[in-house]
Amino acid sequence: MRRPRLRIALGVLLAGLALLLAVPLTARAAEEPLAVDLSRHLVEITTGFAGTDLLLFGTAEPGRGPAPADIVVVVSGPYIAETIRRKDSVAGLWLNTGSARIEGAPAFYRVASTRPLEQVAAPALLRRLGIGLDQRAIAIEVEDKGADAAAYRAALMRLMQARGQYDETVGLVSRPGRRLFRTEIHVPATVPVGIYKVEIHLIGQGRLIGTQETPLAVDRVGLGASIHDFAYRQSGLYGLAAVVLAACAGWLAAWIFRKG
Repeated sequence: MRRPRLRIALGVLLAGLALLLAVPLTARAAEEPLAVDLSRHLVEITTGFAGTDLLLFGTAEPGRGPAPADIVVVVSGPYIAETIRRKDSVAGLWLNTGSARIEGAPAFYRVASTRPLEQVAAPALLRRLGIGLDQRAIAIEVEDKGADAAAYRAALMRLMQARGQYDETVGLVSRPGRRLFRTEIHVPATVPVGIYKVEIHLIGQGRLIGTQETPLAVDRVGLGASIHDFAYRQSGLYGLAAVVLAACAGWLAAWIFRKG
């Protein structure tokens, strides 16, 4: 009789301990203002990659005001160092007359929000959070006297927008309910490989309530990845193989036309 009673007592004790441990965890989870996730955390670039769309979704604390708090999503990365060159007409020829070294610029940048950014928060908060291309801090080292940093920054924006890696348009974060939200993130075919940062900010009545981050990786897979690795690690052999392949293709084309 003692063994069953001992087992029951032990079971009750363990259940009580589990309940005591679960209560703080549940309360802590309830205090979290944001819970987010991505439909995929890895974008695989293959030889036929033409871009893709990711779904970001989650729940957020509605806030204390009459209207629900705003959600702002920022996708950025990886950071790059790039040289921007300025060309001028010299004696009828377009020549490089100046350059600037740019550090800390993201290779990809997207923003989505429930409302226009100027209605969400003051410029000071947007600048502190790095929300918006005009609020993003980028180090620019100008190496000529013919242009200032603002001109090179504008040139960088034009270059990245032409590649499809920057977008001035603020996407829409929709709210199916007072707590639920979702948005789509378009990843173009020109996106570089690397680790990206997806930041979700909850802003209510002009102040930051909470921030969550979720990782996103972009990497090459399959035959394209193998060719890229071979070209990067064995550049000499890759160049030789390219020359041989081009010569064989030319010989084959000539043989086919001669037969015809």
